[in-house]
Parts: sequence; structure tokens; C-alpha cells
Amino acid sequence: MFSGIVQSVGTISEYVQKNEGAVLIVDTDLSEFEEGESIAVNGVCLTVVDSTKTTFKLDLSTETLSRTNFKSAKKGDRVNLERSLTPATKISGHFVSGHIDQVGEIVNIEEKPGEVLFRFSHPAELSPFIMEKGSIAIDGISLTVFDCKENRFTVSVIPFTLSHTNLSSRKIGDLINIECDMIGKYVFKACETLLNPNEKRPSLDILRQQGLA
Repeated sequence: MFSGIVQSVGTISEYVQKNEGAVLIVDTDLSEFEEGESIAVNGVCLTVVDSTKTTFKLDLSTETLSRTNFKSAKKGDRVNLERSLTPATKISGHFVSGHIDQVGEIVNIEEKPGEVLFRFSHPAELSPFIMEKGSIAIDGISLTVFDCKENRFTVSVIPFTLSHTNLSSRKIGDLINIECDMIGKYVFKACETLLNPNEKRPSLDILRQQGLA
């Protein structure tokens, strides 16, 4: 479990495709990793299989490659890092599982005084889970959504977040990992049976009528 508060930005020092998966080595200023430890890399929950004082190694499965932007990763890419939560960890973002829903794309970047607006496109099937003022994790960063329409949404990024994440090096056309708010997904799933037992999924109109969206 994670909170979407990035602790460090690492750099991919090695990316090797192996069979249908891949091996990833990340340079980082984080240290003292334990084998088997979970870490979020660009929002993806992965397992540390080996480490040195300055690097850690990860195995990427076929599912991880197909579901995330690691399918287009390369040496030199900057990645957001967050170690898993502990009982003593302060939670400043929102609960993030590290299980990516889909990959989106940066379609616009607009610099404004005191903020940068990033606009993303996303697959249509995520629309029920992306709502105005709702939480979302973008490459593992906890952000707040607005201007949701036509399978697109916008987030506002303050200078601190921009300088402490890989968003500072992102450009239009880049792929990003999207994890929708897990609480919203659980509520939506529960409503499938409660509100529409004969339908695969309830419409947004029905959820709004029930005060759930």
C-alpha cells in the first residue's frame, strides 16, 4: 500500500527484455532495501529482488509490461519512487495500491503562474472512475482531477510537486500510468449489484441520483 507521495526520483540504468518480461535496474538515492520489499516505481507496485548501495533490481512480468508504460521504458528514463507504507507512516495523499488500471497519454501542458496544468487522455472504460475533484494517481503521484470530459481530464501541479517528480521532464505524447481512486472503484463495484442487478455496470446518472457520484 502507498500514499501517492513520491519520495525520490530514480533513473533507469538498465532495461533488458527477458523472455516475455523484462529486468529493470534503477539508480536511486534511497538505500537499505530488503529483498522482497515492495516499492512503487511510476506507481507500479514491484518487488525488489536485489540491491546495492545505489541501485535496486526488479523483474517485470508480462502483465506488468502490457498494463503499464514500462512497455516503452528505456535506459535514462526518470521514474517516481515510493516505498510502501508502514503503521507509523503519515498519509498525506490518498490510498494507492500500485495496481495500474490503464495507460494514458499527456495531450497538453500549460504553464501558469504558480502551477502547471497537465491534461491527459484515457481509455473510455475508465470514465466512470474519474470524477471532478476526485483523487487519482498519475505515475504514482497523488493528484486531484478536474475538467473531465471527452475521455480527458486535467490536474494542477504546483512547483514543489513538479520539481520533486518526473513530471518536470515529461512532454506531450508521453505515456503515463493511471490508477483510479480505489474507494471509488469499490463503491462502483458494489453499486453494480445494489442498483442494477441485471446490468453489467450502473450508469453515472443512476449513481448521481443516489448521491454516490
